[in-house]
Amino acid sequence: MNIREEVGKMKKDAPFLAASPIEDRNRALEKIAENLKAHKEDIFQANDKDLEEAEKNEVSATVIKRLKFNEAKLKDVLSGIEQLIKLEDPLEKVTLARELDEGLTLYRISCPIGVIGVIFEARPDAMVQISTLCIKSGNCAILKGGKETTFTNRVLFQLIHDSVVSVGLPNNCLLQAEQHNEIDELLSCHDSVDLLIPRGSNAFVQYIMNNTKIPVMGHADGICHIYVDADADQDKAIPIIVDAKTQYTAACNAVETLLVNRSIAREFLPKMAAALKANGVKLRGTAEVNDIIEIETIEEKDFVEYLDLIASVKLVDNIDEAIEHINRFGSHHTDCIITENADNAHRFMQMVDSAGVYQNCSTRFADGFRYGFGAEVGISTGKIHARGPVGLEGLVTYKYKLFGNGHIVDDYATGKKMFHHKDV
Repeated sequence: MNIREEVGKMKKDAPFLAASPIEDRNRALEKIAENLKAHKEDIFQANDKDLEEAEKNEVSATVIKRLKFNEAKLKDVLSGIEQLIKLEDPLEKVTLARELDEGLTLYRISCPIGVIGVIFEARPDAMVQISTLCIKSGNCAILKGGKETTFTNRVLFQLIHDSVVSVGLPNNCLLQAEQHNEIDELLSCHDSVDLLIPRGSNAFVQYIMNNTKIPVMGHADGICHIYVDADADQDKAIPIIVDAKTQYTAACNAVETLLVNRSIAREFLPKMAAALKANGVKLRGTAEVNDIIEIETIEEKDFVEYLDLIASVKLVDNIDEAIEHINRFGSHHTDCIITENADNAHRFMQMVDSAGVYQNCSTRFADGFRYGFGAEVGISTGKIHARGPVGLEGLVTYKYKLFGNGHIVDDYATGKKMFHHKDV
């Protein structure tokens, strides 16, 4: 497949998808849900092939967990589609209406970004989530999933594409890329692709950013923190930490580093360690922590994203030291404070420079579906355009529409006329 040629066709079809009525886009989502249910056995059979190949190739347990697509995953993606259908149309929203002068009126209107390339990890449910979000928001999408999900993604994409076309949406609104070398070809399509969203390792995201002129939105590492404050309810803290680490260890919103106030360390660390150990978690941390509980000793600079049943632990004197550590070593994804002190919680949330800042709850809530976005195309740790879980609002931009009646700038430059800038 010639990616450049196919993306060129997509660019031509993008305005037609952008102009399609919300009824057609919602009907496409309904049709996708219908077809996924009707052909679920085909999907499961394809997924079995991917799982067999993964076992043969000795793929890590973390990746295998992500690539599994069963009844539970199907139920989740169908719930996401149902939620997405209920959300209002993100397009044609008026965010500014201003009369510059009599008969000269300016509007700022939401519109799709256009053509988006999404390169994502070995998760078949991501194929469904990303494509449905793009369709709902009126964006054409080039979809490249991990090679470990080749068979599952092929079936899913065909069902999704057939569903979309069957309700009259443009044939070229969705494109699946399967070969690794097609990524490099895609990176050169800056004249046709408006945005790239890479999901994967830090090295992979950096590679994308360094090898394209196309704007890139996404995140690299997911080094999430939980700080257990001196005023924490320790009984509340334990299940939060266990959930944040073990509920789904392979996700970027799983906690990786635990910061504990030094004043409660001798009381709290043994309880925390016992609960995590009971759930198969291994702890690493500073020598000071090792004086209280037996762990593997490492330096702060070695606190990383594990995506596994491993967590780093460090003691801090106060909330400011915790904030400083998070802002220095974190990835600006999602960070939490466990405390009953409202002032400390407020300071933490104001000072921690992350896309998500939480009090007394698991970092695993950082998710588009859980936020009520229907799903997400990814998590953005940047600050321009979209931040945190990127749902419908993160997939639209805006254009200015100005309506006049023979108005010319020279009249205002010479003082013949004056702007009155009245919001309407």
